[in-house]
Amino acid sequence: MGFLQAALDVSLCRATTVAPAGASHAPLPIRASRIGASLAARAWRIDLRDHLIFPGLINAHEHLHVNAVPPLHADAPFANSYAWIRAFQAHFAEPAVATALRLPKALRLRHGALKNLLAGVTCVAHHDPWHPSLDALDFPVALLRDYGWSYALGWPGYGPPVRASFAATPAGRPWMIHLAEGTDAVAQAELAQLDRLGCLAANSVLVHGVGLRAADIDRVIASGAAVVWCPTSNRNLLGRTLDPRRLGAADRLALGSDSRLSGARDLLEEMRGITAGGELAPAQILALATTAAARILRLPERGAITPGARADLVIVEDRGNAARSLTGLERSEIRAVVRDGVPCIADPDFAEWFAVAGVDTVPVLLDGQRKLLAAPLAEPDLLALEPGLELATARNAPERAVEAWCP
Repeated sequence: MGFLQAALDVSLCRATTVAPAGASHAPLPIRASRIGASLAARAWRIDLRDHLIFPGLINAHEHLHVNAVPPLHADAPFANSYAWIRAFQAHFAEPAVATALRLPKALRLRHGALKNLLAGVTCVAHHDPWHPSLDALDFPVALLRDYGWSYALGWPGYGPPVRASFAATPAGRPWMIHLAEGTDAVAQAELAQLDRLGCLAANSVLVHGVGLRAADIDRVIASGAAVVWCPTSNRNLLGRTLDPRRLGAADRLALGSDSRLSGARDLLEEMRGITAGGELAPAQILALATTAAARILRLPERGAITPGARADLVIVEDRGNAARSLTGLERSEIRAVVRDGVPCIADPDFAEWFAVAGVDTVPVLLDGQRKLLAAPLAEPDLLALEPGLELATARNAPERAVEAWCP
């Protein structure tokens, strides 16, 4: 049995459940792997007073298999994605990069997923070819499935052909493509080119969009399409990013971290950067990684804490401002990440929850903070790939206890 298959009725009591639309103080029931409509009579109860519960985050754009590859350092911003892709070809020949890429792809994919999980991400849109290892029962995160994709208009040698891929994708499923990833005329022309191909529609998900001009954004909104915003990656490679406000106000914007090859360490770092820049309010930022992402990627069971939804949760201490309590946090400050109703990584005082769920754990240090990690995620080769994550020793500080009881 995979560690995400444990069936357990739980009631999370005296916490504040937070979503972009508001908050609730009612007990939160978990029935097996989903949010329950009512409390089970024999639920195992956890007292989470002075805590906040958020939906598990959705990373709307990632390349999971390259998070351990050293990034490219450029002397100046690139004009468009095709210029930096060409530069990356030489970068891949560097010894450290070649060594990283020689690691088994299954391990690298698993590492990218673990990186996301540690930051409260429970579902990822992996924008690359499918790999059999992604179907493992104990894969660290859920994945966007049954979607169409192409890589980019100007890079036809990788990924499915644009027109054929779009035509093969049902209208009710998302179709993803890197688009307008640049600041020059090449990038600015791509939306019109995509439209001429007949591939701009309500299920089109355009990644990056830095070169979109005001009229282009109007066209995206009018078509019902959406953009995935990856600001750190854009600034690192292109020197700037798009203004998110109009797309955000139209509910046509989601958030992605991209991989560490070009982007932020993780989605939490991306959210902190947006908060610091003041481009959007904390509640808006939270929506980009929860409700908006779920709507754009057609994931009705994720991104919200409602009856029937997957019990994917992020639990943190209440620091007085509900939205900023997540958008301003480091990953080590998360108290617990829960997927399908089961803790995956949590502070040591959640040990009893792991135990009653039948999940073996391994003590680890995450950025210097002691945690318990589900044993299937603690393979030595996997831990070795993630900076800041290591096995803990007996010298760590004593643990506090959360109050829990079984009636």
